[in-house]
Formats: sequence, structure tokens, C-alpha cells
Amino acid sequence: MGGGGGGGGCGEMGIAKAWRYSTFSAKLALEQQHKHVCWRSQKRPISWSIICGLMLFCLGLISLFTGHVASDLEWYSQRLVKRSLYSKLDMGRRASINIWKSESSKFYYGCSKKGRHFASAVREKSSNGYLLIAASGGLNQQRTGLYQSWIIIPSGKDDSDFVNIFDVDWFISSLAKDVTIVKRVPDKVMRSMEKPPYTMRVPRKSTPEYYLDQVLPILLRRRVVQLTKFDYRLANNIDEELQKLRCRVNYHALRFTKPIQELGQKLVLRMRKMTNRFIAVHLRFEADMLAFSGCYYGGGEKERYELGEIRKRWATLPDLSPEGERKRGKCPLTPHEVGLMLRALGFGNETYLYVASGEIYGGEETLQPLRELFPNFYTKEMLASEELKPFLPYSSRLAAIDYIVSDESDVFVTNNNGNMAKILAGRRRYMGHKRTIRPNAKKLSALFMARNKMDWDTFAKKVKSYQRGFMGEPDEMRSGRGEFHEFPYSCVCHKPFKYPDDENNNNEQVTLVSRAYIGSGSEWENKGSNSLQRLKENPGEGPVTLGDTNDDGFLAD
Repeated sequence: MGGGGGGGGCGEMGIAKAWRYSTFSAKLALEQQHKHVCWRSQKRPISWSIICGLMLFCLGLISLFTGHVASDLEWYSQRLVKRSLYSKLDMGRRASINIWKSESSKFYYGCSKKGRHFASAVREKSSNGYLLIAASGGLNQQRTGLYQSWIIIPSGKDDSDFVNIFDVDWFISSLAKDVTIVKRVPDKVMRSMEKPPYTMRVPRKSTPEYYLDQVLPILLRRRVVQLTKFDYRLANNIDEELQKLRCRVNYHALRFTKPIQELGQKLVLRMRKMTNRFIAVHLRFEADMLAFSGCYYGGGEKERYELGEIRKRWATLPDLSPEGERKRGKCPLTPHEVGLMLRALGFGNETYLYVASGEIYGGEETLQPLRELFPNFYTKEMLASEELKPFLPYSSRLAAIDYIVSDESDVFVTNNNGNMAKILAGRRRYMGHKRTIRPNAKKLSALFMARNKMDWDTFAKKVKSYQRGFMGEPDEMRSGRGEFHEFPYSCVCHKPFKYPDDENNNNEQVTLVSRAYIGSGSEWENKGSNSLQRLKENPGEGPVTLGDTNDDGFLAD
């Protein structure tokens, strides 16, 4: 409404100017008429037809300017009506939040269709060369890397091989109009090369200009360039059309292989047979995660030694203060704390939980408090013991199964800022803002440490208050916030809708915002425009306070 207020001020100044100008012009015209009449009256009488004509001219002049004023008033009034209507809807959402489903999700939809002026893919024979993408790391590192490149030949190693996780043929065909993708460099090209493919590592979060200025010249000279360690290698804020390409890759082109997809869907169906709705919790409480975080969870010297030894794998990690990291909200919650948070938000002990994780540090002893809070506790191992055996040696394929079940859940709870948590959060926003809860770890950590000093009602009320803004509501997503794959603001739009209090509007629809989270002239929107313009001009350069929970599952004030 601040922008509306500014516009209203300018409008009032415009109205005042138009009104003064029209009055002054009318007076001036009348004075000129009077002088003219007096001068002429000394010689011969003025005809009434001339006087009437002059008066009509003045009236026409006045109506011309007042007409502009009226149109401005109408325009501003329409804007105020639309804004006030949307404000009422927004206030309604803040007053009552359904813990199972975002009530405002119906106003949004995923929109990643490319624009009319976005360049089509170049043919393989017309390209500048081949980019080999080393899809390093696990499942989610591959995702963050693969949707950020132009000409791609996915490669991997061992159990993380791209072809064993994703449907390569679907990947190539679904992006055929955007980018030319081949499975391998033709033998003829390899034989003609004087040197092996040039290998280089691109800095993290590089701008498109970096690729044009640093990678392209080498590609033109060497014809084949291999980019290694390719996760998070493209800047967060780039041109809107390139952001939409990211979404087409990540939310449409990357599809799991048939065996993974089928088993994942079987687990979803088995959960649905037991309950109408369930929560998927991504605990991420494995030893490597805890060691990397530098946090301490009260396990004494045994814990400090074990996690310290694992931490030595990363030579560049700085020494961290466990207490300081917890206060900053950088430590994952324990399974027990996750359970307490969910119960405080209003999920009862009859709620079904699917726990997505690897081997939990501390084993069954660590999980027992969560099981007691939610007895309907399931994992992929419990739902498909025999069918899971072929996948057990491959951690990335197991992660893919967890990904599918988590994506299909009614509520997804993250417990860290890792790749899977961010990517799934972004996908669920794109697919209809399905409820996604991210613990406000910075505030919750202090609350958990003091929970023995307060009764349950006070604790629950504070949890609900701290989680306002961390429940996956659409208004949490805005341009420039966080990583793009967690907040894909360029790819989520408002739906047109009717005025709810107008039954005689002949089903006329009013689009409040054409692009949901992009403000014209916003800083990030212009950051990537120069590089995209270069591509267009030079085709050769590249192809809750939350209240108590009622019986309907709402958090109301």
C-alpha cells in the first residue's frame, strides 16, 4: 500500500494541476472574449452566434481537462479497490493458518513457459563446441548443477551416475527446443582434437557474463570443455528467461528412472492406504551432517571425538563454536526437537510420519523420543524391505526414493539448509505451494534450551509465534530472498480471480499481478539482462502470532 499511497499523492498533484490549468484557461479565454467584444462594439454590434460559439469553445476546453481528471480518478479508484480486496484476502490468511494446507495456494500456479523472444536451441552441427558437465556429488548436488548449463553431456561415477538416477531420454527430448543435449562427443570430433578436452572449474555462483567472457573463448579454441564440480556454479540473480529455463529443467525435465519412480510411488500408495494425509520429515541427522555443522548435542567426549574425526575430511573448514552455531540457528534440530515442534504446532500423536533420512547418528536411541511423540512412524526400510534390496548399495538412489515420497506428502518438514531441503521446498512452491515447514532454528534453539522453565501451553504458544513466516505460505517468497531453487519467484504467478463479493460481474476476471514475485525495475531483474542481450545480438556466443489449533487443524489468532 506504500506504493499505492505514493501513486495517490502524484495523482492528487496531477488532478490539482489539471484543475488549475483548466480554470485559468477558461478565465483567460473569457477575458480575451470580453476585450474582443468591447473593441468590436465601438464599431458594430456582435452577433449572438459568435458569442455562443466562444462559450461553447470554453466549455469544450474545460471538459477536455476535467475528462482527464475523471479518467485518472477512475483509474486510481480501480487500483484501490483491487488492492483493498487483496489486502482483505491477505489479512484473512494471517488470521488463520491451516497447518495441513496453505489456504492461499489456490491463487498461484507454476509458470515457466519460455517467452516469444527466447532463442531456440542451435543444431549440434552449428554449435560452438561441446560442454561436458561432470555431475559430481549425490542426487541433489547433481540437480543443482544440471539445470544451470547450456549444452550438456551429463556424466558421473559409481552409484552417482546420472543415467542410473534420471531418465536421460526424457531429459534430452523435453529440452530439445531449449538446448541441444547429446550423450557423448562424436568420435569424429574426438579424433580431430589435437589435445584432450580442456578441464576447468567455474567459481561458485558465477554470472552469465563469466561464462561468455571466460568459458566461451576457450570453448571456441578447444571445441570441447569439461566443467568439473558443477553444483552452484551459476549466480542466483539472472535474467528472467534464464530463470524460467532453470525451472523447466528442474521441475519438468529431470525425471527419475522407471525403477526408482515405481518404487517411490509404491511407498506413497502404501502411506495413503493407512491414512488420508501424512507428514514427511527430512531429519538429516547423519554423522557427516553433524560433523560438518560443527554443532554439539550432549554426547560427551565420544561424540566430540567421532564427529571431530569425520570433520577432518574437510581441510578448509574453520574452527567453530558449537554454542555460537546453535545461537545463530545453524544446527539441525534433534529428532526429539522436531517432534516437539510439530506437536506444539498442533499435529496430534495420531499423525502419520514418513521419516526420510540415512543412518541417524545415535541410532534407535536418538529416534525413540520422536517415535513416542508420533507412534505412526515409518521409513522406506519399513515400507519396502525386500523391494529395497537392489537399491541398498546406492545412496543416491535411496535418496531419490525419499525425494519422491517427500514430494508427494501433504506436509514436508525440513531440518537443515541442505540441497534436498531447498530443492524440495522450491518444487513444492512451484507445484502449488504445498505445505512446507522449515524450523526457525535461531529462535527455536533458545526456546528448546529453556523449555523446562515453562509449561506446555506457553511453550506451544511461543513455537507457533516463532514459526510465523516459516510455514511455506506464498507471501514468504519474494524477489531476491534466498537461493533461487528454494524460492523460484520468477516461475510462480498469480491466478486471475473474481471479486468474491460481486455476483453480477458476468464472471469477469481480474489479474492482480501478471508475474507474482517480480517487480518491474527490481535490481535483480536487470542483472542478467546484459548477458541475455549479448546472446540475442550475437548468436555465435552461445546457443504464525500463530494461535491455538482448533478441531479443523487451523492455527488461529
